[in-house]
Amino acid sequence: MEANWTKGYKEKRRQRITVLDKMIAGDLLKTLLAVLSVLVVIIVSQGFIRVLDKAIQGLISNKTMLSILGFKTIIVGVGFLPAAIFMTLLMVLGRMYRDQEMSAVFSAGGGPGLIYRAVFLLVFPLSVLAAGLSMYVAPWAESQIAQLTHQDAESSDLRGLGAGKFSEYSQGDLVFYVEKIDADKKMHDVFVQNRQHGTIEIINAKTGRLAGLYEASYMVLEDGERIQGQPGTVNYVIEKFAEYAVRIDARETAVSFAREAVAVDVLLSSKLIVDIAELQRRFSIPIGIMLLSFIAVPLAQISPRGGVYGNMLVGFLIYFSYGNFVRLSHGWVAKEALPVWVGSYGVNLTLLLVGSILLSRLYGWQWLRLKAVKMVAR
Repeated sequence: MEANWTKGYKEKRRQRITVLDKMIAGDLLKTLLAVLSVLVVIIVSQGFIRVLDKAIQGLISNKTMLSILGFKTIIVGVGFLPAAIFMTLLMVLGRMYRDQEMSAVFSAGGGPGLIYRAVFLLVFPLSVLAAGLSMYVAPWAESQIAQLTHQDAESSDLRGLGAGKFSEYSQGDLVFYVEKIDADKKMHDVFVQNRQHGTIEIINAKTGRLAGLYEASYMVLEDGERIQGQPGTVNYVIEKFAEYAVRIDARETAVSFAREAVAVDVLLSSKLIVDIAELQRRFSIPIGIMLLSFIAVPLAQISPRGGVYGNMLVGFLIYFSYGNFVRLSHGWVAKEALPVWVGSYGVNLTLLLVGSILLSRLYGWQWLRLKAVKMVAR
């Protein structure tokens, strides 16, 4: 009775989350948020320049620009989550080795299994979250960007219209000039040149405004003159008007969705190689988080006296090589230059082998064999 009680008590205590688990997981979470924020800001800022250029040209509205920025932040955050977790583990565990915290853990009877338990206490839920983000949220954000861009392309003729400048649209067929725009969006001294089917229409008006009439967009001009004719002939029509409305036809364009925006249900039911390659790309994010975390634990111990960043160069080379091989394998699978099973397992098994070599370098193959036998026996 007493022996069984002691055994059960110890088993129960081993299943609880320890102070060490909370400390390591807490440090990892705080550092991860900082690292991921820096990476996302850097990458999104570079892409934001291109989006801002489109807004200046009038291809997208200011509201759409901010929405695209938000969706791009989601996409970039999901894509760089494996890199952020990998860098976080190297920084936090490297600091623990430098501050002799790991020595205290090992001298108290702890081992690599204890460190892995604390690490994967945070990493495993994050990998599950990353799977959902990669499969559902990131494609949704890509589709939203495509739809917003499509909607703005259909109504971009009047976007970017400003006071004191000529605004050219529809490849030069439509030109606007407004001398002044009030706070209530009323335009003063408006000039419009519209070229259609070889005929040029010139309109000068004292005031104007944009209005939606009969489910269409119009520029309503007031107190002006309209001249219409064909260049090279004397056949011109000149008329004055008190109010004249110019209809602004929306562009008819088709929504173009990239492969990254396709819903996961469509990919799962598809037999196309390109869809299978896209599924592999999305699966590589949570798998990469798990494998890179597996490597980070022994990698952080390679140079314990090298400081927090002593192993960052090696980690960067490993991640750079892994990321490039993943992209290459998916590209080769899409082009049918590589079998699907090789693209799915080849790079990941290679990374798993690298992690096993790093562990064996620290503890020896005999230790790995005993651990494997013990796990199989359970």
